Amino acid sequence: MAQITNKYDDLPDVLDVYDIKQYLRIGRVQAYELANSGAFRVVKLNRRIKIPKRSFIDWLEGREKN
Repeated sequence: MAQITNKYDDLPDVLDVYDIKQYLRIGRVQAYELANSGAFRVVKLNRRIKIPKRSFIDWLEGREKN
């Protein structure tokens, strides 16, 4: 029997801009612009940008940003 998996199971709990780039199949510059747009919650650690998985999924599914 085939196991049903969630379409987000392969994403790490905390995403990098690279993860967003790969998942959405967009360019590097576009991924950084999206991460800096305020569309979803990001955490900046020095020069690194981290995105909570839940925040990204909520944005992707059209839920409001809290």
